[in-house]
Amino acid sequence: MNILKIKEDFPILKRKINGKRLVYLDNAATSQRPRQVLDKMREFDEKHNANVHRGIHRLSEEASEMYAEARGVVAGFVGAREDEMVFVRNATEGINLVAWAWAFRNIKKGEEILTTVMEHHANLVPWQQLAKRKGIKLQIVDVDDEGRLDMKDFEEKLSKKTKLVAVVHVSNMTGTINPVEKIIKMAKRVGARALIDSAQGAQHVGVDVKKLKCDFLVITGHKMLGPMGIGGVYIKKERQAEMGVFLTGGGMISEVYKDRPAVWAKGVEKWEAGTPNVNGAIGLAEAVRYHQRLGMDKIRQHEKELTKYALGRLREIKGLKIIGPKKVEIRGGAVTWVMEGIHAHDVAQVLDSEGIAVRSGHHCTMPLHKRLGITASTRASFYAYNTKEDVDWLVEGLEKVKKVFG
Repeated sequence: MNILKIKEDFPILKRKINGKRLVYLDNAATSQRPRQVLDKMREFDEKHNANVHRGIHRLSEEASEMYAEARGVVAGFVGAREDEMVFVRNATEGINLVAWAWAFRNIKKGEEILTTVMEHHANLVPWQQLAKRKGIKLQIVDVDDEGRLDMKDFEEKLSKKTKLVAVVHVSNMTGTINPVEKIIKMAKRVGARALIDSAQGAQHVGVDVKKLKCDFLVITGHKMLGPMGIGGVYIKKERQAEMGVFLTGGGMISEVYKDRPAVWAKGVEKWEAGTPNVNGAIGLAEAVRYHQRLGMDKIRQHEKELTKYALGRLREIKGLKIIGPKKVEIRGGAVTWVMEGIHAHDVAQVLDSEGIAVRSGHHCTMPLHKRLGITASTRASFYAYNTKEDVDWLVEGLEKVKKVFG
């Protein structure tokens, strides 16, 4: 890939921060949007803006067609059918949808949900709430000291009582790529359903739900070069028949009466109450097309090479400890570290003075931080528009951090 040419697609990367060029390394939190996505969304606002589904005027018909097309494009990106992709606000909402529309109805008191200590809070807190409400047991799989999933512990905690396995595809903290295909196969052997949180996976390492044979999978637009406020949840057709509703109101009904229960809409519209984020869906579809033009294999290879380079450079810094797997083959494009005697927020603040955007704190993974014996960490996360020069600038910034704090 021509990275310098790719950079030209992202207007925000031309910004100066504190008089320095912007080095954006906070992609695991929110990625930037290319001109193609921004232009597509602007075109909708200027030429097609209208509500979808039931309008018979030209603008509404155009918006409805564009919304339906976007669903097909996003579904195809993860290997799903159009009638298996539900648009939501983000991955968090997608997981909550599965929790309350499927798990609440299908998992009984005394049965179990199996998840891991490395989960983002979005794939932990909903299951905690469900377990408390229904008397379900929540089993938490451990990791080793490198932040890799303990597969022996997973196997020991997986049982006939397990009804759902909910696992992150790629850790947003350690960068660990979990063996999700193996995990799903193991879940199926005991009759459990499988949910994959691919908020950090689909756009970096690629995913095919038909190959994985998972039951649910969530993605989010703002981490994959798309807009905020839009995401998707793949729901296998067979699971849809087992589900109740999530939010209720307009859009997700076919008939409403004053004296008897409403009749729900058929298909994925059943889980899309109210006016959808049409412009967001169109922007997300354009982000998918952008990934496809670059090539997922090329994106993965570039990020792998960049991560390997970053790990090597960061190991040169005395007093810096890298968190996560040593092998780059099982890492996504996120590198997290702690610096001896310096708080993560102080590290990030000094880096910001040099125009370098990173993330500091617990990254919505407090249980994982506690398991690894740290309170906070600093994370750099890469995408297709990052370069080795960005990594070099990061290393220079970290040397300044050391000077500032002695």
